[in-house]
Parts: sequence; structure tokens; C-alpha cells
Amino acid sequence: MPPQKISLDELDYQIIQALHADARTSASDIARKTGANERTIRKRIKRLVADGTIRLTAILDPVAFDYLTAADIFLEAEAELEPAILDRIMSMPEVTYVALGQETREISIEARFKDNVELREFLGRTLPDIPGVKVTRYALVPRILRNIDEWMPPKEDFLG
Repeated sequence: MPPQKISLDELDYQIIQALHADARTSASDIARKTGANERTIRKRIKRLVADGTIRLTAILDPVAFDYLTAADIFLEAEAELEPAILDRIMSMPEVTYVALGQETREISIEARFKDNVELREFLGRTLPDIPGVKVTRYALVPRILRNIDEWMPPKEDFLG
């Protein structure tokens, strides 16, 4: 069942814009900028978090921890082993993103490493050691231009 569509308005848009720019922005600062009541802002933020529209979290920069090498890796998984494969991949600290293909046996992951030696070990030994997994292709990612934490839908999606 698809998630229920949330009804959003101009004030929600302004709140999300402010928090998107700086998640530490206070409700009183947002109230000042929007002209809304501070209590209204607090209630809106609480609702946006409770209904899953936004998550307030710290985003780590892998470079700050010396994870300088990123790779997009595509795997083929045996269908009957897929749950176990996903559990194993999701538990790997190198893996930052996991997605399934639509009606395929393909799994897409992004992983981070401190150097190319770690990447080579991961591609050549760690992943092939998982029963039912085949690495089909990979690409080094020398520079990420936009991450999910930077994405915003267009304003009209809030007012629809």
C-alpha cells in the first residue's frame, strides 16, 4: 500500500526550507521569518516529523573520517537468498545506500572506503563471499554533486 499523501501548505514549505538550510534553526527564528506564531511553528515541526515528511538528523561527511573513495556497485542476487543477502549488505559499515531494482534480481549499493585497496578487497573478496551474490558492475565516484540530503521537491508540490 503506498504511503498516504500529506497535505502541505506555504507555511510548511517555509518551515522545511528553513530547516533544510539549517536543521538547528529555532522555532522562534522560523516564526520571525514567516510571521507565524512560534507555537504554530513548533506544532507544525512536530507534525512534519511525526508523519514522516521530514527527519531531523545529523548528516556525516565521509571525508571528515577519511573515507575518500566512493563506488556505486551493482549486484545480482539469487531470488531465494535475497533476504539473507540484504541483511548482510545492510550490516556492512562500508555501505551507505541500498536499493532494489523493480522486478529484477539487481541490488544497487553505494559504498565508501578509505582507499582503493579497501575498495578492491570489498569488490574482490567481501561481496563475492556472500552466497548468491554476483558483482555485475561498479563505477568509482570521484565527486558527488548532489546527495539525497540536499534534495527538495519543487514549491508547487507543497501547494498542490
